[in-house]
Amino acid sequence: MRISPRLITLTALLTHPFLYFRFHASILSVAILFLPGCALFSGARMPDEAALRASIPAPEREFRAAWVATVANIDWPSAPALSVAQQQAELRGVLDRAVAMGLNAIILQVRPTADAFYNSPLEPWSWYLTGQQGQFPSPVYDPLAFAIDEAHRRGLELHAWFNPYRALHPTAMDSLSELHVTQRLPSAIVLYGDLVWMDPGNHAATEQSLAVMLDVVRRYDVDGIHLDDYFYPYPVSDEAGATVVFPDSTSFSRDVDDGLTLADWRRRNVDTFIRTLYEEVKAAKPWVKVGISPFGIWRPGYPESIRGFDQYAGLYADARKWLREGWVDYFTPQLYWSMDSEGQSYPKLLDWWIGENVHARHIWPGNYTSRVILEGNAHWDPPEIVRQIRHTRSTPGATGNVHFSMRALMPAVHGMGRAVAGEYARPALIPASPWLGGRPPDAPVLILTSTDIAIVPQGDELPRWWSVHWFDGRNWKFEVVPAWQQRLDVPLGMKPKYLAVRAVSRTAVASTPTLLRIDD
Repeated sequence: MRISPRLITLTALLTHPFLYFRFHASILSVAILFLPGCALFSGARMPDEAALRASIPAPEREFRAAWVATVANIDWPSAPALSVAQQQAELRGVLDRAVAMGLNAIILQVRPTADAFYNSPLEPWSWYLTGQQGQFPSPVYDPLAFAIDEAHRRGLELHAWFNPYRALHPTAMDSLSELHVTQRLPSAIVLYGDLVWMDPGNHAATEQSLAVMLDVVRRYDVDGIHLDDYFYPYPVSDEAGATVVFPDSTSFSRDVDDGLTLADWRRRNVDTFIRTLYEEVKAAKPWVKVGISPFGIWRPGYPESIRGFDQYAGLYADARKWLREGWVDYFTPQLYWSMDSEGQSYPKLLDWWIGENVHARHIWPGNYTSRVILEGNAHWDPPEIVRQIRHTRSTPGATGNVHFSMRALMPAVHGMGRAVAGEYARPALIPASPWLGGRPPDAPVLILTSTDIAIVPQGDELPRWWSVHWFDGRNWKFEVVPAWQQRLDVPLGMKPKYLAVRAVSRTAVASTPTLLRIDD
């Protein structure tokens, strides 16, 4: 195998610190590059190169994610108080499975009930992790830092998922730490149904939740901050069937002079939280995405044929407003209904949300993939989820899906994992978020040796991925490679003529391609 004789000059090599030091620690290894038949190439013009360069495909893009729920040990860890080795092995298994199925992002629940799956100075270790709230893992490790490192090593994004207001869940109420909000801020806590809740109208409660999320943004290399559909709680009924009033009259009485109705006041509380979170995240790290997965129906009648629960009136969540105001980078409405549902049509709801997306943010609907493991009328067969993926993919304005939850995608679960893997067989990059700032990264330099190809990053900031296209003289073969990997092997069974590589930033903005010619 040899390269085109159009070379990077020896002078350029000797004066370029990356080329000279990064891949060749000794003078001998540098000298090998100049043996007969071995040369360097970084995209110099060659016969027909202009036409070939124009034919390099754009990277395929699609958001392919799954939620990993920790509350009640739904997805990970499989039980509280596993050993650290077991916890880490299970999480590696989840991430390996995600890669094997073609996913490119994981949304990990790190704050299920005002507790932490990471080393937090503000809230206690989670009962779902150690079996005792406030008890740290032994030997000590930080699960969120571990998850981020393992995800990024595999080329996956890692989004930290928070519940902003839930304080306690029935599955873990017998173990409370002095650091928990129920102990530190008892005036901010209310009991509603079988849950303990942080009052969204209590300023101390909202300040606590904002501080927790911003602490994670500042201290961890997360790719996104994610909120689910729990704002004010879903309504609870008493034994007679009457709706129980959420007990926030004390907080409301403090703001009664504002002249708002109770419902408008509650919506304002949530609006303020969402807006403040978005602004503060951008002030801290502009590249970190903020995403929300609200209930899939904004209000009945929007669009006209839609019936069902009214989150605007029931959860006091004006989700349409957050999207229209641009307080999110991606929106994941939970479209947990079938393609053929009349009153809650997946296609019609998806079209409606896209129509409200006036700032052209990402629309990545959520899918109730776990219905494949439910029984009776709640059960779906895998082809229903496949139809939803394909419909999303064919709908302008929607660029991916998020699956609830990873449990349904693990091996031997009704064939759902195989079905998803079939849909995601072709690699895909995360869709770009150019509004998050930053210029496109510098194109890399490529070095071909007798054994492999080295990718040399350029500029001051290391990319997050490489977008790689191999050309065999007829077709381009695409792959996505995490940027820490800076050596490429030729794909098995392929005799490429050319290689094109783009650097891709953490906001998924790609550089111009560097083209390398490879002659047999």
